[in-house]
Amino acid sequence: MAMEEALSKIRSAASNAAARSERAQQIADVVRALGPYRWVGVYDVSADLVSIIAWSGPGAPAYPTFPVTKGLTSSAIREKSTVVVGDVRSDPRYLTAFGSTLSEIIIPILDPRDSRVVGTIDVESERANAFSDVDRKTLEECASAALALWIAS
Repeated sequence: MAMEEALSKIRSAASNAAARSERAQQIADVVRALGPYRWVGVYDVSADLVSIIAWSGPGAPAYPTFPVTKGLTSSAIREKSTVVVGDVRSDPRYLTAFGSTLSEIIIPILDPRDSRVVGTIDVESERANAFSDVDRKTLEECASAALALWIAS
């Protein structure tokens, strides 16, 4: 799928009239189709918890809800920037969701009104060092396109 087509589908899914969980599912599916990504999760972030809305891949995560202080996600939330880990086995922050994950990238979704993290897109691969700078930029564009899932325009 071409990038512009993917971004258009993500924007449409983020803001259409379907149920929010269906819209999040559409986003996860489009993002997963963009690369050799084994699993994509779309999450809400509250003051205390990170909660799965939808995922695309082989199954539900081991932790559908977890504290904002746990995992690689905690760094993405705290730093308000994308976290890329080439080999999660060597990162003590990693919260094991799937035993076969070797690489993970987490993109925070920021509310443009107050820069608060309101969601994340989590992409995982069973290959070490799976995410290039191109992947990071692509996934950050997808996250921007998905903003309306969290913030009504």
